[in-house]
Amino acid sequence: QLQASGGGLVQSGGSLRLSCAASGRTFSRYTMAWFRQAPGKEREFVGGISWNGGSIDYADPVKGRFSISRDNAKNSGNLQMNSLKPEDTAVYYCAADWQYSRNARVYNYWGQGTQVTVSS
Repeated sequence: QLQASGGGLVQSGGSLRLSCAASGRTFSRYTMAWFRQAPGKEREFVGGISWNGGSIDYADPVKGRFSISRDNAKNSGNLQMNSLKPEDTAVYYCAADWQYSRNARVYNYWGQGTQVTVSS
């Protein structure tokens, strides 16, 4: 089970740090990914991190601004978002599964989502 938190309202150019807390003993073996969904749009990949943090992948719109990390000892992961833009406004979800993909359908474990709103 995953629980995302840390969303909120921030001005353009600001920063937010999202957290994803996991329960269960297998999280440390799972790939973790972040997705977002804006109103009227499909859920889109933001970034992903391998089970040991050795491989990290970002979608082009967030490269250089967002940073993903994880702490397997704490069963948690984070998404640090800097230089936020109004187009980053969306509900953000953390997801986990054995395999890695940019396709949301691959992931069987999801957090409930946390709203991020960036004002201009």
